[in-house]
Amino acid sequence: MTQQKNESVLKERVNVNDKRLINCHAVDVNQLMPLKYKWAWEHYLNGCANHWMPNEVAMGKDIELWKSDKLSVNERRVIMRNLGFFSTAESLVGNNIVLAIFRHITNPEARQYLLRQGFEEAIHTHAFLYIVESLALDHGEVFNMYNEVNTIHEKDHFEMNLTQEILRSDFSTATFEGAQKFLENLIGYYIIMEGLFFYSGFAMILSFSRQNKMVGVGEQFQYILRDETVHLNFGIDLINGIKEENPNLWTPEFQAHIVQKIKHAVELEIRYAEDCLPDGILGLTAPMFRDYVQHIADRRFERIGLKAIYRSKNPFPWMSETIDLAKEKNFFETRVTEYQSSSNLVWN
Repeated sequence: MTQQKNESVLKERVNVNDKRLINCHAVDVNQLMPLKYKWAWEHYLNGCANHWMPNEVAMGKDIELWKSDKLSVNERRVIMRNLGFFSTAESLVGNNIVLAIFRHITNPEARQYLLRQGFEEAIHTHAFLYIVESLALDHGEVFNMYNEVNTIHEKDHFEMNLTQEILRSDFSTATFEGAQKFLENLIGYYIIMEGLFFYSGFAMILSFSRQNKMVGVGEQFQYILRDETVHLNFGIDLINGIKEENPNLWTPEFQAHIVQKIKHAVELEIRYAEDCLPDGILGLTAPMFRDYVQHIADRRFERIGLKAIYRSKNPFPWMSETIDLAKEKNFFETRVTEYQSSSNLVWN
């Protein structure tokens, strides 16, 4: 009798071929093995290998410089604007992962990476708080800048609109329209937010550290850039994986819609750069960022199977040396950064 009862609850083991990134209800999402999407697991392992914490970075030199008169008004503006944008942008990304993306992804290895990414977004928000407190900045001024500075508000509002519909209780990816809206969200957050909106800020802040200014802030931005590279590559693999499994979603009309979204984002980012750089500093000018943002956008278009449209040259070749944009998928093979231990982070 007992044997019959035990046998009655047995189910067939997971068939790897039954796994899907979305709309998979036949496979137990709690069973990680067998892996189907090995790229998702590799991104998870890369994320774990990159672990760092903000308070491991010394801020003494930054504090001394910030308190001195050696930074110009325009240099301080660039730093403050980027702290204001990033401090809440990372929270937007984290909330979108937890509240919008995670519950609609039906693959356990992809979910495993999303859990890791969510933690990294928390670390990045922690980093900006650590910088603000180290420099004795006004918390309200920095963390509420996305409500008070138009160019930051426009970018964040653009992203929040992409999440609004997916947060509805009746939203589902089971419909054609729902699956397209979900794919649009992924493109909006991985390709646009993390792959486009973040990169101007990286170039601006890393320009300081290249001149041995604000080196602690720069070091944290380097680690964040390293994390964001994995986020971007995971997002691209996820987007392309969903496209491959659901080719009907990638219609000419939807592609044109995505192109227009990215073009709009490019203009928002150019306006942000103009706001950050009303005058040139550190060899940077606002017009240079038009070329840079368009150059980055073309790389993103190509990675999701769309044609480059701007053909702009990269005005910051040193950024390509920091993170090889042409080889983002193989970023970790270049060994640009190596995590040594919890007390010793080295940027080679």
